[in-house]
Amino acid sequence: MKNVPQITAAEAAALVKDGDRLLGGGFGMTGNPVHLLHALAETSTKDLTFIGNNVGEVGLGGGRLLANGQLRKMIGSFFTSNPQAVKAAQEGKVEYELLPQGTLAEAIRAGGSGIGGFYTPTSYGTPIAEGKETRIIDGKPYVFEKAIKANVAFIRAWKADTAGNLCYRMTEQNFNTAMAMAADLVIAEVEHIVPVGEIDPNDIHTQACFVDYLVQAHTTVEELGSSASVKSSAKKMDTSRLNIARRALQELSKGDVVNLGIGIPTLVADFIQEEDGIILHTENGMLGVGPAPEDGGGALDYPVNAGKVPVTALKGSSYFDSSRSFGMIRGGHVDVAIMGGLQVDEQANLANWAVPGKPLLGVGGAMDLASGAKRLIVTLIHNNRKGVSKIVPECNLPLTAIGAVDMVITDLGVFKYIDGKLTLVELMPGASLEEVQAKTAANFVVKLDA
Repeated sequence: MKNVPQITAAEAAALVKDGDRLLGGGFGMTGNPVHLLHALAETSTKDLTFIGNNVGEVGLGGGRLLANGQLRKMIGSFFTSNPQAVKAAQEGKVEYELLPQGTLAEAIRAGGSGIGGFYTPTSYGTPIAEGKETRIIDGKPYVFEKAIKANVAFIRAWKADTAGNLCYRMTEQNFNTAMAMAADLVIAEVEHIVPVGEIDPNDIHTQACFVDYLVQAHTTVEELGSSASVKSSAKKMDTSRLNIARRALQELSKGDVVNLGIGIPTLVADFIQEEDGIILHTENGMLGVGPAPEDGGGALDYPVNAGKVPVTALKGSSYFDSSRSFGMIRGGHVDVAIMGGLQVDEQANLANWAVPGKPLLGVGGAMDLASGAKRLIVTLIHNNRKGVSKIVPECNLPLTAIGAVDMVITDLGVFKYIDGKLTLVELMPGASLEEVQAKTAANFVVKLDA
């Protein structure tokens, strides 16, 4: 068995050259190789293309490279988590390419597997697919995406043996396992290094053949950023939102695999009881998500969900990497996705990821879920703060998915698409038909209790 060199973070940073394409593991700051990235931020290396789900957070991880002006381009899924990345992109200071989260994960996996590209249903008909090849396969439209490879990968694992075999902890696999395969030079930052043989072969997630160097570094609470604790995340709760969440729960059945988006959908989890038998899926790599930890602990001790909030694991839970997670979604293994929305229209189209001119620059897993889940429920407040209807004749915001919405639940009513027509089937508590009609821009059919 080989013996992988153990080096310092500074020595690892010195291996990155001007103009390199750099893969950076992590989902938010969970499983993020923060020490390697911070060491690179101490160098003069420049013109880098940074590839990761997000560019760290302000002052953390890839965020330091960005602040230093070391990045020429960013390729990712959710830049919104770092306001400085959004600002740099919108002002043209840094080139950027935005990909759906599942597409990004699969592109990296493909690159590491010797595959030149792939066709995916995700993003068809949206701005993300503009200029890309599309093809109809078995009657369904697909978008071609090129594989992604890099010169260097910085990844983070929980444990390594001296041969370079890696073991990840809880939701820290995320993008790390695919990135370990997709670069010419792979440097793993790890919490523990043990002798060969101390990691059970069943627990090895990344094999030694992929790893070139090891760097031992200990993660602190301060380096977890927004995932530091449950207290660092706040839910917006009021009667209207809670009513929407309770109504959405009624649509779920025992045994359903369900993905909850950010915003109102996260409130649904607060009403789910163990006896309901609902299996929560989070796209960053967990099936069987439980409630927030009662002790208020953070990602040093608990897994995190897609909102980067620490959660607990129910009996029978499992962890996996991002490419496997989105394989579940695209493959139709998620029964229900409950998502927020900025607009829904008469044609069952959804817009929920961007508003021109506003600091939003991240599609995350929304496009994958909207096109891949068996059933899509959209939850939203019926009108925006200016009183403008979010249920419209035709979406004029950037689309997330075409013809994908099955149900819309607002603070005023419940809508379904029956025979291809937007149909009001139920009034929410305190709402009247006249109010719904007055506050809805879209045309709809009324079939209350349908």
